[in-house]
Amino acid sequence: MARKNSTLTKLAMGVVAAATLAAATIAAGPKDGKDGYKAMDSHAVAKVGEKAPDFTLTDTDGNTHTLSEVLAKEGVNAVVLEWYNPQCPFVVKHHKHNTTMADTYAAFQAKGVKWAAINSGAEGKQGAGLELNKEMKTEYKIAYPVLLDTDGKVGKMYSAKTTPHMFVINADGILVYAGAIDNNRSPRNAGDVNYVEAALNSVLAGETVEQAQTRPYGCSVKYAAR
Repeated sequence: MARKNSTLTKLAMGVVAAATLAAATIAAGPKDGKDGYKAMDSHAVAKVGEKAPDFTLTDTDGNTHTLSEVLAKEGVNAVVLEWYNPQCPFVVKHHKHNTTMADTYAAFQAKGVKWAAINSGAEGKQGAGLELNKEMKTEYKIAYPVLLDTDGKVGKMYSAKTTPHMFVINADGILVYAGAIDNNRSPRNAGDVNYVEAALNSVLAGETVEQAQTRPYGCSVKYAAR
């Protein structure tokens, strides 16, 4: 009987040791050859209700813009990010056929709201390229920066799917809205509900954004092929 108990004890100790080793392996992360264990991927992903991932991009005039630095400036109450492709019919809709973007920007500019368009199109794709974006910024009379994200890192960080795809970030750096600009998904006519306008009004009033997410619509973002 004593021998049987001893055998059971050894088996139990073996199970515990194996479990401990497995837990240590999981905690350490995937093995990376001679370098031992490498850290798990910590790539930031934007989520409504959480801190918006920081980034730095260069605009069509050669100026760099860092999200955290913009938010840290005195008097800034919110930041709007607009995913953009000047040749996408849905972008043309809101910049040429209608002035949705310009009007919304103008309505909140003096209220401490900063705005930036981001083009995540890869070189050679529709709507990409420095010269084209400089030209279209002038043609569309865009009064805010157009940032180039050629490698698509920022677009993927924010899970930007369409042009346009809108994001509103409050003064604390929290992403409070993500989705469409308005409620009309046609390629020509503007909607009668501007989701970004509603979100900004709530932010400036110190209120919770009632409709924090909507389904974006437009052309797919022209990321580089994987």
